[in-house]
Amino acid sequence: MTFEVDDEDAPIDVQTGQVSIGNFPTGSTEKTVSVTVPEDAEPGTYQIPVTYEYSYTRQLRYGPSGTTEGTDSTRTQTGSITIQIKDDARFEVIETNATAQVGDDNDISVTLRNTGSEVAKAASVNAESKSSSLTFESGDASSTASVGDWEPGENRTITYSAALESNSAVRAYAVDLVVNYDDTDGISRTSGPITTTVESLPAQSFAFSDVSSSLRVGEDGEIVGTVENTGPNTVRSVTIRPVDNPASVVPSEDSTAVGSLAPGESKSFRLPMEVTSEAEVGDKLLNVEVWYRDGDGNRRTYDKLDLLATIGPDRDEFGLAVSDRTITVGKSRVVTVEVTNNLNETVTDVEARLFADDPLSAGASDTSYIESLEPGESTTLAFEVTAAASATAGSTYPISFDFRYTDSDGRTHLTDTFRKPLDAVKPQNSGVSPITLILGLGVVVAGGVAVVYWRRK
Repeated sequence: MTFEVDDEDAPIDVQTGQVSIGNFPTGSTEKTVSVTVPEDAEPGTYQIPVTYEYSYTRQLRYGPSGTTEGTDSTRTQTGSITIQIKDDARFEVIETNATAQVGDDNDISVTLRNTGSEVAKAASVNAESKSSSLTFESGDASSTASVGDWEPGENRTITYSAALESNSAVRAYAVDLVVNYDDTDGISRTSGPITTTVESLPAQSFAFSDVSSSLRVGEDGEIVGTVENTGPNTVRSVTIRPVDNPASVVPSEDSTAVGSLAPGESKSFRLPMEVTSEAEVGDKLLNVEVWYRDGDGNRRTYDKLDLLATIGPDRDEFGLAVSDRTITVGKSRVVTVEVTNNLNETVTDVEARLFADDPLSAGASDTSYIESLEPGESTTLAFEVTAAASATAGSTYPISFDFRYTDSDGRTHLTDTFRKPLDAVKPQNSGVSPITLILGLGVVVAGGVAVVYWRRK
C-alpha cells in the first residue's frame, strides 16, 4: 500500500512524495509527511486530498489440496485530512547593533518584531554563537534574555555582553536567535532559529616612537617619547604605566597621563625614573602598559609594548673648575670655584663646604650657599685658603669640597667628596736694594748698641 498527499488546493508545500506502507494488516499505522507553510499563507482550515493505492486478492480457487489459483487486483481510493494554518506569533530581525572588538568585551544588541497575530507570553530570546571564538557572559556559548509578554507588531531590543578572543580573525560571526514562549492556549512554543551576524573590529593597539632616555646610574632621569593610537577606536584617559621592571630602575611616578587619542593620533609622554647606584650600564628593556577607557567608559589595558632605555654610567652631580690653582707659601688667598649642575633637574638649597688639611687651612668662611641651579647652569663660589710657612714650594696639596642639596622631589642629598689641587709657590722677592738692607741692619745694630749703652747707663 502507498499513499500521497495532494497540496494543490491548499497554501502549503508538501515536501514528502509517495509514502510506502507495505503490507497492511487489519489495524492502523502512522506515517510522517513533511510540510512547509510559506510566510504568506493565509490562516484558515483546509481539506487536503489523500490518494491511496493498494493491491488485494479479489478471487481464490480451491482444489482438493487447498488453494490452487488467485486473482489480484489494484485499487485506488481518495480521502482527505484536515489541517489548520494559524497565524501564531512569529519573529524577524528588524535591526542589529552588533559589533565586537577582538580581545575585548562588548555589548551587542538586536531588535526583533513579533510579526504574527498572536501574543507570545512569557517570551525569552536565546542567542547561541556558532563559533567558539565568540562567547557570552562567563565564557558560555549562549545567553538567554527574558522579554515577557510580546504583543503582535511589538519590537523588542535585546542586549547581550559578548567577547571575542584576542587571537580571533576579523570577520562576521553567526549567531542563532530562538524565541521560546507560550501561545494563547498556554502551550509552549519554540520559534525556528533566526540567524544574525556579529561584525568584528581589530584589537585596540598602540605604538611608541621617538623614544629616548636620560637615565644614568645613581641619578634621577626620564624616558620621553611619542605614543600613537593605532586604532581602531577613539580612546580616553590614556595613561602609560611601567610594570614589573628591575629593582634598579624605579619609576618616580606610578603612571603618566596622555589624555584622549583618536585613531592615528599621537601625543608625547614623559616617564620620570630613578636609577639606583647598583644598576648596570647598558640597554634595558622596560615593560609598560597602556591603560585607557573605551567608548563605553570601561577601563582596558594594552600590554604588548616595551620601552628600550639606555642607562649611562654614573657621574659627579656637580662639575668643579678652579681657574687659578696656585697659592703662596705663608700666604692666604681667595680661591674661586666654578660650580656646574650636571644633573637633569633643578637643584635648590645647595650648601658647599670646603675642607683643607695641613699645611693648607680654610678660612673662617668655609661654606657657601647657592639658592638654585638649573641643569647645566654654572655659578662661581669663593673660599679663603691659607698655606702655612711649613708648606713646600713646588708641592701640590688638595682641597676638598662636598655639597648638600635638595632635588626637584624635595629630597636632600649629600655628594661624595670632590678634590681639587693647589700648587704651593715660594714668596716673590720683596724688591728692597742691598744698600737699604745694610742700612737697615746698621740701624738695628746701632739700635742694639744704644740699647746696650742705655742698659749700661
